[in-house]
Amino acid sequence: MTLQPVILNGMKCSEESKLIRRDSSYRQNDIWRFLFSILFIASFTSCGVRKSIKHLPDVREYSLEVPKVNKINDSTFSFNQNYLTKNKQQLWELYIKGNPLQLGYNNGALTQSLMQKQEEIFFSKVEGFVPSKFKQNLLRNFLKWYNRKMYLNVRNDFQAELYGLSQYSSDKYDFIAPKYLRSLYLHGAHDIGHAMQDLMMVGCTSLAVWNENTEDGDLLIGRNFDFYVGDDFAKNKLVEFVEPEGGIPYLSVSWPGMIGVVSGMNKEGITVTINAGKSKIPLTAKTPISLVTREILQYAKNIDEAIAIAKKRKVFVSESILVGSANDKNAVIIEVSPDNFGVYKVENTNRVFCTNHFQSDAYKNDKRNQKHIIESHSEYRYEKLQELLQENKKLNPEKMASILRDKSGLKGEKIGYGNEKAINQLLAHHAVIFSPQKKLVWVSSNPYQLGEFVCYDLNEIFSEKRLQNGRFSRSELNIAKDPFIDSPEYENYEQYKIMSSEVNDAINNKDIFLTDDLVSYYQSLNPDFWWVYYQSGKYYFNRKEYSKAKVEFEKALSKEITTVPDKENVAKYLKKTLGKLK
Repeated sequence: MTLQPVILNGMKCSEESKLIRRDSSYRQNDIWRFLFSILFIASFTSCGVRKSIKHLPDVREYSLEVPKVNKINDSTFSFNQNYLTKNKQQLWELYIKGNPLQLGYNNGALTQSLMQKQEEIFFSKVEGFVPSKFKQNLLRNFLKWYNRKMYLNVRNDFQAELYGLSQYSSDKYDFIAPKYLRSLYLHGAHDIGHAMQDLMMVGCTSLAVWNENTEDGDLLIGRNFDFYVGDDFAKNKLVEFVEPEGGIPYLSVSWPGMIGVVSGMNKEGITVTINAGKSKIPLTAKTPISLVTREILQYAKNIDEAIAIAKKRKVFVSESILVGSANDKNAVIIEVSPDNFGVYKVENTNRVFCTNHFQSDAYKNDKRNQKHIIESHSEYRYEKLQELLQENKKLNPEKMASILRDKSGLKGEKIGYGNEKAINQLLAHHAVIFSPQKKLVWVSSNPYQLGEFVCYDLNEIFSEKRLQNGRFSRSELNIAKDPFIDSPEYENYEQYKIMSSEVNDAINNKDIFLTDDLVSYYQSLNPDFWWVYYQSGKYYFNRKEYSKAKVEFEKALSKEITTVPDKENVAKYLKKTLGKLK
C-alpha cells in the first residue's frame, strides 16, 4: 500500500491515535531496540544498500506521451481518454489506460494534488510519532537497509508504473528517499508496519456466499477494510478503473498514489480482498502483498490462475487473500506467509468467512496462528458472521451491506461503538460488495462504511457505453446510507473520539485536570465500551485516586474486552490499584 505508515501502520500517532485502544509504549520500545540491532547488522551489508538506492527501472521499452491535463472544473480533469472526477458521494473516480509507464504518468498527472496531500498527511503522522531527528534518521537508514531487496521481488512492469507515478510526487520529502524509491518503499509500508509490530491493531472482515445462500444463487462477496490512519487520510477515497495495455481491466478501491490492490475486481469477475494474519518479524522486505493481489487482478481469470500467481511470489508477512471467481462460481482463501502457503476451500456449505486467522490445513499446527485465534478478536468476528448468516437467509447486496454495518456483539449484545469485536468497528477506510457474475461493485462512501454504497458496472465502464453515458456509476442501483448516521448515538460516538484525545492528554499530563462530571460525561458517550472505563481508571490511578480507579477498572472488566492481552492488562492495573489501597 502506498501512503500507509511506514513501520507505524496501526500505531495511530498524533491526535487521532489517542482514541485507539492500545497501550503501545512497550511495543515502541521493542521496535527501537530492534532497529538498533538491525542497523548494527546492516553495517556489514552496506554494499546491498548502495546498490538498491541507486536502482531505477529500465523504462526504455515503453512509449510515453507526457500528459497535459485539462482542468474541466475543480473536481473533473482529463487527458485523452483518461479521467479523474469526484461524484456527489465525494468518491474520486479515476479512469486510466495505457502501457505500464503511461499508466503511471496518467495516474500521477491526474491525481497529483491529491497524491501530494496524502503524502503530507502520511509524513506528518510519521513526524508526530518520531519527533526526534536522531530517530528519524535511524528510521530512514533502517528503511534503506530493510527494503534493499524489494526491487528484486517486484515485477518490472509494476516498477515502470511506479516510476511514472513517482514523477508527480512532492519534492518536499526527497530528503527521506528519491521519489521512485519512496513510492516503492511506501507500497511495502503496510507489510512493514504489520510485521514490525506483530500486530492485529485492526481486524478486517470479509465473506463470500453463493447458491442457496443468495437470493439469485449468484456469488456475492462483502468486505470491510478496517484500516485507520486518521479521518484526513480517509477523506480522499479513490475508485480506480484501470485498463492496462497487457492483461485484464480492473477496478480497485484505495487512495491517491496507490497502484497495489487491497480490494478489487477485474472484468473477468475475479475479486481480491486482503486480511492481515499473525506475522513474525522478517529480516528483509520482499513482494508487498498489495502488488501480489494487483497481479492476480490484472492476469488471473479463475481461481487456479490466482493461486498460481500467489504461490510464485515471495512475501514477507502473513496474509489471507479471499479470491472470488465468476468463472468458477466459487471463492477460496489463499493464505500466504514467508514460510508457508495454504488454500482454504469449503465443501458443501457454499459460503466462506475470512477474518484474521488462517483456516487451511497448511496452518493447522501453526502455533502462532493457534495463539492468535485464542487471544485476538478474529474468532469472535468469525462467530458473529455465522450468527448473522443464520439470521439473514439468502443474501442480496442490501442485506450484505447490513451485515458489514453491524455494530453489535454475539447474540446482539451491546459491546460499545468502535469495539474491534464488531463487524463494523466504525473506523473502516472503505467497504465493498462484489457481484462477480454480474460484474457489479458497490463501494461505500464516508463516513466509514455508513454512507451510501455507490454501484459500478464493469461491463459498462470498460466499453464504449461509458463514453456515451459520460458517467461511471449506476446510481439507480446504489444502496442507501445507514440511518445510524442521523442518530444521537452516532453523534455521541464522534464526540467520544474527540474526548478520548482529551482524556489521553490528561492521563499523560498531571497538569491537566478532569472533573468527575467530565469523566462521567465521557463514559456516557460510549457507555458499553470497556475502553472508556479503562482510560478513566488510568486517569485516576495516575492521580493516586485509587478508590476511584478501582471502581473504573472493575467496570472495564465487566464489559466485552477486545482481546485476551487487553483483559490481562486491565486486570494488572486493578491488581496494582488494590495493592495501593492496602
